[in-house]
Amino acid sequence: MTASYDVAVRAEATLGEGPTWDPATGRLLWIDILGARLHSYDPVTGRRTVRVTDQHVGAAKPRAGGGLVLNLRDGVGLLDPDGAFRWLHHEPVPGRRANDAAVAPDGSLWAGTMRYDEAPGGGTLTRYGADGTARPVLDDVAVSNGTGWSPDHSRMYYIDSPTRRVDVFDHADGRVADRRTFVRIEEGAGFPDGLTVDADGCVWVALWDGGAVRRYTPDGELDRVVTLPTPRVTACAFGGADLTDLYITTARVGLDAPHPVAGSLLVVPGAGKGLAQPAFAG
Repeated sequence: MTASYDVAVRAEATLGEGPTWDPATGRLLWIDILGARLHSYDPVTGRRTVRVTDQHVGAAKPRAGGGLVLNLRDGVGLLDPDGAFRWLHHEPVPGRRANDAAVAPDGSLWAGTMRYDEAPGGGTLTRYGADGTARPVLDDVAVSNGTGWSPDHSRMYYIDSPTRRVDVFDHADGRVADRRTFVRIEEGAGFPDGLTVDADGCVWVALWDGGAVRRYTPDGELDRVVTLPTPRVTACAFGGADLTDLYITTARVGLDAPHPVAGSLLVVPGAGKGLAQPAFAG
């Protein structure tokens, strides 16, 4: 099954990523990692804002008290509602940058990293508490990407892109165990990148170099495909007041002849029903 898309924001992001709905402001947040830009979009008014960050930014998520938590090249930072910035956890590693991140059901931030050269084992997944306490979750990944939880919080889904797998863990009390393959993306279909979990417990997976977003049932069966005209599809998330619109980010980096929508924020209206995402507790 396929679905049509609209262009929500026409842009030329080098590496668009991390769509996140902020219910407090009614805005869709997304970032351009390599462009070091934080975007926001109000689908009601069409208003857009762009903020330049001081370094490459892998993710931006709402905070419970207002403002944003940022997964940055040199660590995790806090952007206050008044625009002031401060580090929550500062840990620069030469040759490494931030990548995708997600807020867990308990309000902690699970933030991924990767090396710029994508070397195997050079990336990590770390859990950050509200006080900045860091606890390693995975310390031997290449490109840490999509992370999400099932509606009952008993499962955590995770992508290390070069493996071509979406893995699933048992999850309880902020810890994970029993890693196993949920789905494997076949050769020629691209690499799994970002993901989101909907209210039915289905997992939507963006395919880098696959030009699509796929929906898998909780049993790992493919039951829907959103085909897109540009190959570098990076991430997806539900947004809008009723969480029924699927927003999709894309990238232009590495394309010899980018499609006109490459780097834009796309949307599939009425694609399904998303889950309300928790805000970072810090």
